[in-house]
Amino acid sequence: MPETTADHDALSLDAHADLETVLAAWHSATLRLEQTHAALSEEVRRLTDELEIKNRELARKNRLADLGQMASHVAHEVRNNLVPVTLYLSLLRRRISGDVGSLDVLDKITAGFTALDVMVNDLLNFTSDRDPQFQTFPLRKLVEDVYAALAPQLAAQHIQLETDVPKEQFLTADQHMLRRAMLNLVINALDAMPEGGTLTVTSYCGPQGVDLEVADSGPGLSDEALHRAFEPFFTTKRTGTGLGLAIVSRIAEVHGGEALAVNCPEGGAAFTLRIPHVAVQEAAA
Repeated sequence: MPETTADHDALSLDAHADLETVLAAWHSATLRLEQTHAALSEEVRRLTDELEIKNRELARKNRLADLGQMASHVAHEVRNNLVPVTLYLSLLRRRISGDVGSLDVLDKITAGFTALDVMVNDLLNFTSDRDPQFQTFPLRKLVEDVYAALAPQLAAQHIQLETDVPKEQFLTADQHMLRRAMLNLVINALDAMPEGGTLTVTSYCGPQGVDLEVADSGPGLSDEALHRAFEPFFTTKRTGTGLGLAIVSRIAEVHGGEALAVNCPEGGAAFTLRIPHVAVQEAAA
């Protein structure tokens, strides 16, 4: 049967419809491929950035490990030599007990050796690689113990204390390490308020862990200090080792947590020691 004009038109329409379908499918597939390519490119960029950050962090930890070994060796050697010198100073003090002028000079020498002993202790605490000894203890009691240890300095500087740490709050961690970290944070806050101010200690128990924050009413931190606060040997003080906050950060890390520094909106700076629950549970298991 001969093909009619109507049949030819119908075939043309079908062919045109099929071509449109193919083009639409091709266009849709092309869009999907472009979206997939964009998503993959973004993921590659993100992973590359993360890898760069991890590599920098690994390099930093390797440098700190080397530094720690050297510092530990130096600290032990210095401490071994400090012990007999301290003994000789004590003997010398007895011999010149009646000479006021000589005693004054001896006091200055003793103060210098005391500062050196503090530096050695900081180095040894910083390089200590022992694992935390976990126990459960009341956090408020630890805070009050630190207050008692620093009572003369708190009184001399006219520091007002504000504490928001519930008495019923307990923490599972290394109590000795946490006391050392808390002591360093409070001393750091006191250094920021030589003419007096308010020391605020708060704790928060959230789903991820316990945050212990120490805030001062001092001048706050510069951008550089915020960025480098926990770097070993970085300090804005005329005296000091620059290891106090580095020790706090190290204690947080061995507990699986972190140390944070921010400027408070109302003025002053706040340092937070964060101890995660999961790290405590895994370590205690």
